Amino acid sequence: MTLSDRDIERRWQAIRARGPYVLLAVATLLALATAELTPAAGERVTAGALVAAGFGLQLWWGRASRTRTGPSTAGTVYYAVRWALGFALTWLNPFFAFYAAAGYFDAEELMRGRRLRWAGPFACAVTVSGSQAGGLPFHRPVQWAVFAGLVMVNSVLLVVVGHLTAQQEERSRARAETIAELERTNTALHQALAENAALHSQLLVQAREAGVADERRRLAAEIHDTIAQGLTGIIAQLQVVASAPDLATARTHLDRASALARHSLGEARRSVHNLAPVALEHDGLPQALKGTVAEWSERTGTRADFTVTGTTEHLHDELSATLLRIAQEALSNTARHAAATRVGVTLTFLGDEVILDIRDDGRGFDPETLPERSRSGGFGLAGMRARAERIAGCLAVESEPGRGTALSARVPLVRHEP
Repeated sequence: MTLSDRDIERRWQAIRARGPYVLLAVATLLALATAELTPAAGERVTAGALVAAGFGLQLWWGRASRTRTGPSTAGTVYYAVRWALGFALTWLNPFFAFYAAAGYFDAEELMRGRRLRWAGPFACAVTVSGSQAGGLPFHRPVQWAVFAGLVMVNSVLLVVVGHLTAQQEERSRARAETIAELERTNTALHQALAENAALHSQLLVQAREAGVADERRRLAAEIHDTIAQGLTGIIAQLQVVASAPDLATARTHLDRASALARHSLGEARRSVHNLAPVALEHDGLPQALKGTVAEWSERTGTRADFTVTGTTEHLHDELSATLLRIAQEALSNTARHAAATRVGVTLTFLGDEVILDIRDDGRGFDPETLPERSRSGGFGLAGMRARAERIAGCLAVESEPGRGTALSARVPLVRHEP
């Protein structure tokens, strides 16, 4: 039940408790103002006694009703006695019909049985109709005809009002049930959200643990594909120098060995830089990505633009690190294989998702012709896809030979935990 429903119910209770007092007082004042309608002294004394009895009856019921709720035998007796007093008073003075009308308001609350609940208001309608027809007793036949018509009209009004009231009560009950069901659903939803948050936190912990193993595999691949190959090349060049027939040949191979050493040193520095996202130590993901893109563009000489769309959020550390790793690997792949002249990186905050898009105008490739290792568990695209999936995200790649490459990583938005 809503607050407004409780207020309405309290007001109705106040009307049922105080209404008979007010109506009896109003009827008594009107009867005193029209004392000529009861000229006989005996009738005035009788009316005064009945008014006193009416106030006494109300005082008694005001105390008795405190220990009773709902229809009861005592309530039925109280209703019948009050109607009898109202009818007798209306017989003496028509204005006492105001008091008799009190029976319209509380029959449902006092009387047991559906028939009595209709009979009580009908009896009140008879009393009120007698007052409207000129007051009881009738002295002319036309008053009886008017009385019959008024009884019929008042009865019809009672039926209509009663039907509308029942419909309104039914709607109120249905609304209360709906509100209760919504509250239960809301409680269940809050519980589900709390469980989901706990599961998501657990998922992030597992992703962090899996990320450690993934970093080890990635670093192993980096060493094998770059540093180890560079060292192998250096050794090969030095071996040639040892058996070189002249100084010029030896110098040429020494220059090649030096170039390979510098290249390997650069690759080692890049691997160490990518090992831990130091760019996130003091900045959020947008600032870290901006700096990464700018540094990559300066190092490779390729134009790269970075854009942020949507309302920026402070993301969970694991999400920020994952997206930064994906961006770094994607840019590294672009530098190695794409031969692109322009790269665009966009970070989008979209409601409950974060989307990282990386596009280039390079040579492109056919995803179906990738080596088996790259599609099913090696490094590069497979590693980026695994990163995204560990935090309940996904990675999509679109590319055609000669048409460039578009990479999109979508992950759920989880805010930073203070």
